[in-house]
Amino acid sequence: MSLALALTMGEPAGIGGEIAAKAWSRRGEGVPPFFLIGDPSIVPGPVAKIGRPGEATAAFGKALPVLPIELGRPVVPGIPDPANASAVLEAIERAVALTTAGEAAGIVTLPIRKETLYEAGFRHPGHTEFLAELAGGATPAMMLVCPGLRVVPVTIHLPLRDALTRLTTDAIVTAGRIAAAGLRRDFGIAAPRLAVAGLNPHAGEGGALGREEIEIIAPAVARLAGEGIAAFGPAPADTLFHERARRRYDAALCMYHDQALIPLKTIDFFRGVNVTLGLPFVRTSPDHGTALDIAGKGLASAESLIAALRLAAEMAARRAA
Repeated sequence: MSLALALTMGEPAGIGGEIAAKAWSRRGEGVPPFFLIGDPSIVPGPVAKIGRPGEATAAFGKALPVLPIELGRPVVPGIPDPANASAVLEAIERAVALTTAGEAAGIVTLPIRKETLYEAGFRHPGHTEFLAELAGGATPAMMLVCPGLRVVPVTIHLPLRDALTRLTTDAIVTAGRIAAAGLRRDFGIAAPRLAVAGLNPHAGEGGALGREEIEIIAPAVARLAGEGIAAFGPAPADTLFHERARRRYDAALCMYHDQALIPLKTIDFFRGVNVTLGLPFVRTSPDHGTALDIAGKGLASAESLIAALRLAAEMAARRAA
């Protein structure tokens, strides 16, 4: 790659610095060049401070390149500090600015701790919504990817009660359009196939167990099909994710957060990747949290981060082509 990927530091009291160092240590195993935007103190390994992203690729062979952002207070592993929230957000903002300016190939974000950011005044439900605002108000969709499965939750970071009230035909159609376009653009799938999950047990049993499938989901499937998108459903969620069923589709549209994430994390917890579709830049993230309970203990796995870096590089290469 001619450009390195920008890696944001995430919650500095979590495992982000540790897994960044572990990912860099495996640079000879197909890990693409990347640089960390954050405080060098969180990295337990050799770092090379850089002044601009263009220096990252040359430095990558000897140390982890870091574009420094100073934290408000020293980090205590496992204990988040709202005084560092502004630096966490600045890292994300700088990554977007650098990538948009063509100085980085794409963005990989280390996990944030939303509760700490909320204490400091952060007003977004999560990373995805913040990135959408930074992108000028784009309409994004979150896709989770692991070997053998891609899922797109239609409603994301909402209490389940609220997710059910916000599930609409239009929301499903929008997610389906973004998913299909992303599969074509970023995954090289010329004719994407979408499975659309039902909401209720057994996809509602013809209305006996709920009418959302009849009144909300089926009309969305019909609209997607009418637009030339190969979509089918509503399909019972309890039979949608076994190995044979997954051969029928390239991505599954799920009605709420856990309907999507439980099967993915069950299939391959350590290599799941979060992808934000619908943005004008590439963004991936490891599909796990800050793991404050093991921060600073050397126990964290870098497998999901490595998968996120590799996928971001592949997506960036497809976009460039």
